[in-house]
Amino acid sequence: MLTTGLILILASLGLAQGLFLSFYVFSLKNGNREKHFFLGLFIFGLTIRIGKSVLNYYVPLENWQNNIGISGILIASPALWLYGISLFEKNKTITPKTYLHFLPFILFLVLIPFVPRDGNFESFWNYGIVVFHLFFYLIVSWNYLYKNKLKVSKNLFSWYRKILIGTTLIWVHYIGNLLDFTYYYIRGPIFYSLLIYAFSYLFLHQHRLQMQKYSSSQLDKKDSKTLYRQIKALFESEKVYLDDKVNLNMIAEKLNVKSREISQAINENTEQNFYDFVNQYRIEKAETLLKDSSYKNEKIATIAYESGFGNVTSFNLAFKKKTGVTPSVYKKH
Repeated sequence: MLTTGLILILASLGLAQGLFLSFYVFSLKNGNREKHFFLGLFIFGLTIRIGKSVLNYYVPLENWQNNIGISGILIASPALWLYGISLFEKNKTITPKTYLHFLPFILFLVLIPFVPRDGNFESFWNYGIVVFHLFFYLIVSWNYLYKNKLKVSKNLFSWYRKILIGTTLIWVHYIGNLLDFTYYYIRGPIFYSLLIYAFSYLFLHQHRLQMQKYSSSQLDKKDSKTLYRQIKALFESEKVYLDDKVNLNMIAEKLNVKSREISQAINENTEQNFYDFVNQYRIEKAETLLKDSSYKNEKIATIAYESGFGNVTSFNLAFKKKTGVTPSVYKKH
């Protein structure tokens, strides 16, 4: 059995790693900023929660200190779900209403001095609500993951699933805390510490590979964003995606840059490859045509060709990947 000192060292190192990883993710500027924000917020909230448990195991905390730790879950829960959305739907706009999901955290923070922490039924009820809060967002997140399984790459699906599995296992340990099982109470932080090291390795390894991919490029972050805006402007003004022969060289020639720089700008700012980026515009065009009453009697092949696809098969595959249904089913609804 682990000694008290070793438990403290393992848990403390895990907490330090969690804080480092959360602030590192917050600092990332390339790609989808909202994705980085919600991932950082999730890790930070979970780290606060686990930190409370570690401290409380060794040093008796006052009520308000305990409650600050508990409030971390009210940050982590919605951040977990919103991270999935920003990960899978890169072009989805996060509206101000989205942040209403963090309202329970704000209310809990305001009421911190009044929330009981004495082990009676009222305390059990209040902390039971916090347990249910994470349970609810875990269910919503798992449902969202499998609902979008066919729309995202295997790598993205696998990455988000690993995060959900880890979070679910952590919360199983903390159910023991709610039931006053001391063994589970301290076992959770240890498990979390190991898990956060695994997350850190996977995330940092993936990010390092991304940086190495364009390490020899002379295109810096600022120029990458500028070029990306030029690419978008070209696509929207000239509708080059309607040409089924469009490729990197054609776009590079129009913008007088290297084809590798076109690929880099798209990848760094959207985390998509060139053809996924092109197909995104084509599918949006196809959705418009499928909803158009004047195209009601047109064949799916006609929609495919007018949207820029070279054949019906690639159209069906790309359309289902993005929407989850085939063009025929989409048209009926």
